[in-house]
Amino acid sequence: MEITQRVKEAIRDIPDFPIDGVVFKDITPLMLDAQLSRDISASFADHARGLKPDAICAIDSRGFIFGTGIAQALDIPLILIRKKGKLPGETIAYSYDLEYGSATLEIHKNDLKPGSRVLIHDDLLATGGTTAATAELIKQSGSEVIGFSFIVDLAFLNGKEKINKFSDNIFSLVAY
Repeated sequence: MEITQRVKEAIRDIPDFPIDGVVFKDITPLMLDAQLSRDISASFADHARGLKPDAICAIDSRGFIFGTGIAQALDIPLILIRKKGKLPGETIAYSYDLEYGSATLEIHKNDLKPGSRVLIHDDLLATGGTTAATAELIKQSGSEVIGFSFIVDLAFLNGKEKINKFSDNIFSLVAY
């Protein structure tokens, strides 16, 4: 069975989480199957290898899960994108608006070398706001976004429209 089908079968739908009317796509069952986890990381790494990234930037916090495996498979650095106040040391910050409020993401100031080719990884693409903010951080650090990877693309939320200005190389294992 191909990886897309295996991932779809493992993801759980949680109705009315975190609020009424939302059907949450729970990726935690993916980590219960060690072989599936390895295969997911390998699939992402195979895709990323052709892009020749210098680093993987993984978004807080579920992006870290498979971002680590991708970076290890490619033997390149994993750069953490965290919520404000979670990284020690000097950071670069980018604030952005959410549906109800705002948020700030940070990256360590010197983690990316200027001119680096960066693949951004997260578990899920929804509206694209957090991913676009991450791309802005990458640009602020003097690096280039060469693509994005996600386990899940909630295509009906049109997140690709917000991020394709940074790169149209958008890879996901499953789409809903």
